[in-house]
Amino acid sequence: MSGHSKWATIKRHKAKIDDAKGKVFSRHAREIMLAAKTGGGDPSTNTRLRLCMDKARGDGMPGENIERAIRKGTGDLAADATEEVVYEGYGPHGVAIMIDAVTDNRNRTVGEIRSAFNKYGGSLGESGCVGYQFQTKGLITLDMAGRSEDEVLEIILDAGADDLITHDTSYEVTCGVEELNTVTTALTAAGMTATDIEVARVPQHTIKLDEAQARQLLRLIDAIEESDDVQKVAANFDIDEEVMAALG
Repeated sequence: MSGHSKWATIKRHKAKIDDAKGKVFSRHAREIMLAAKTGGGDPSTNTRLRLCMDKARGDGMPGENIERAIRKGTGDLAADATEEVVYEGYGPHGVAIMIDAVTDNRNRTVGEIRSAFNKYGGSLGESGCVGYQFQTKGLITLDMAGRSEDEVLEIILDAGADDLITHDTSYEVTCGVEELNTVTTALTAAGMTATDIEVARVPQHTIKLDEAQARQLLRLIDAIEESDDVQKVAANFDIDEEVMAALG
């Protein structure tokens, strides 16, 4: 495994425990608010909003919290001034890292992120320093549900998807962001269940890490994610299954 698939698996291994739910809900609320602000409050016509809502519900966020975030985004309720910011840098061993944040105070956010980089052997870079190493893609993770690879491949290619990756118990579909809604709808119509749908930064190449190197990198990423303003982190690393088991 490598790239986004690897990182998604590791994130599941190191998922935060219940006492962090407040932070998770806050991140979901900011994402929902910005999605509604930029694309409107109707999830049937705003794909980004619908995806944000689905992920929030999947993490147990109450419906009233979701609705309140939408109303803040559309201006029906007062909200703090927030903006989306992307930070780029290098982790240990030359790993490229991209950070998506939502903040009402850029100085606070960049200070927290720079501190994490400095403490754990990385460096915060200028805009564009690693962004060219990633592509923004729609990603859909599916339960296999007894479906063959050829069957799923036919469905997604007809709907405009780019690729299908087969894992032990799941499929991962890659598509353009614009095709995400169409591909998801086609899979649902075919009776397949998506366990995760997201827009993600997918690395175009990866750097292989051993166990010690992976642990060092993950300490940095953990520190970055401690900032309440950080929404997502992407990194272009690759580790073997044996290392994954040791990390787990």
